[in-house]
Amino acid sequence: MLDYGCGPGSYIIPAAELAGASGKIYALDINPLATQAVQKISSKKGLTNVETITSDCKTGLPGGSIDVVLLYDTLHALSDPNSVLKELHRVLKPSGILSLSDHHMKEEEIISKITRSGLFKPSKKGEKVYNFKKLSEK
Repeated sequence: MLDYGCGPGSYIIPAAELAGASGKIYALDINPLATQAVQKISSKKGLTNVETITSDCKTGLPGGSIDVVLLYDTLHALSDPNSVLKELHRVLKPSGILSLSDHHMKEEEIISKITRSGLFKPSKKGEKVYNFKKLSEK
């Protein structure tokens, strides 16, 4: 799992527990203070399956290596959303899911911004979470 725009690590503990010992959680943020906060949480809680990445776009992860990307409360703040969506598309497995929530944006705005890239299609909508499936390479 990749928590893209992880901030101070709000989802790290439940994500690490869900992934289990055999899974891996990558927590990425542009702000080094955020990734340091995640490292502190991981160390304090003994989460050995969490790795942090400090970056404004590129993950450095192999293509097709991630099952789920969390893009929570981040889309509205991206300076170059298309580049980020291309990178998320690249790292997701063919059956991968982009899970998105952003209380700063309306539903139509979220769906439009993600689908107009031609990289993802809507798959499931929760109360405040939108899941998108990865479309095949063109």
